[in-house]
Amino acid sequence: MTRKPRRSIISSFSALAADAASATPADGAAEAAPERKSGFLPPSSGVIPPRVAAGVIGATQRTLTDIRKERDRLQAQLAASGGAQDVDPRLVDPSPFRDRLPDDESATFEALKSTIAQDGQKVPVELRPHPSLPGRFQLVYGHRRWRAALELGLGLKAIVVDMDDQGLAIAQGIENSARQDLSWIEKALFAWQMDKAGIRARDIRAALSVDDAEIARYRSVCRTLGLDLIQAIGRAPRVGRPRWIDLAERVGSDAQWPARLAATLAAAKDRPSDERFAACMAAVAAPRKTPREAVALRGPAGRSFGSAAFSDNGVRLQVEKREAEAFLAFFEQELPDLVNRYLAQGRRS
Repeated sequence: MTRKPRRSIISSFSALAADAASATPADGAAEAAPERKSGFLPPSSGVIPPRVAAGVIGATQRTLTDIRKERDRLQAQLAASGGAQDVDPRLVDPSPFRDRLPDDESATFEALKSTIAQDGQKVPVELRPHPSLPGRFQLVYGHRRWRAALELGLGLKAIVVDMDDQGLAIAQGIENSARQDLSWIEKALFAWQMDKAGIRARDIRAALSVDDAEIARYRSVCRTLGLDLIQAIGRAPRVGRPRWIDLAERVGSDAQWPARLAATLAAAKDRPSDERFAACMAAVAAPRKTPREAVALRGPAGRSFGSAAFSDNGVRLQVEKREAEAFLAFFEQELPDLVNRYLAQGRRS
């Protein structure tokens, strides 16, 4: 008896969405052609879904029995919900896993909002009951449609499904992977948040269709740069993985960089996020001042007396131990006169 090949969790979610006849495409332009743009194709279409890389499939496969149980459970929940329903968008909170940074351009959102205002919301969002606030919901995906409904004062068409954090993260990631419009750093932040929340590595791989090496890069860049700095830069849609890794490597473990880059970003706050990223790269790539070498202090016979070191933080005198006590007494006596002579040359304190 020939065994049927296993299917990845991604293809199973695709099949589920097709069976439920409620494929959830990208916000914006995907409203007009949900099936093809989302990657969720009905069995009758004759179109073979795109393959996932073999390494990803191998890393994220589940047993066929587990996949069928999960599919049947979600289908039952969809049937029990009666399909899409109207929900007050004011009762909806964002997903606990942030996957988007603020857009520099509002044109695409305004176009979506105008379409919904004229023709109504064609594609429902997906929600789950809020795990800690009775009567409220959390968004699984459909952030822009939710925001448009809020701003227009319209009811939000939604499918409400019970799911835990793990299921929410997978569903949200699959929806985002279908749209393929998240920037690299947005995906990195999404993966990092899931990782910190205890989502299993295999589910993070499934949600984003990536391998362990990419997850390690996400984690390294986010840990090095930190959430505040990344949010201040923004989504930087034209900046890919190599340049984010380069920035993180340049910043490294230098504790002074966050403050320096905060000042750089404050000066560039009104510029697009790609330019804010470029400003940060320019700051970390700028050559730093070469520290001045210490000056050796010697007596008339050439015998070492000590040294003077100069830096941005001040001047440091170091005197040989045999002369230290006598020189300190002399220096304390002569210092006021030395300062006065310095100021008499027209310099300011």
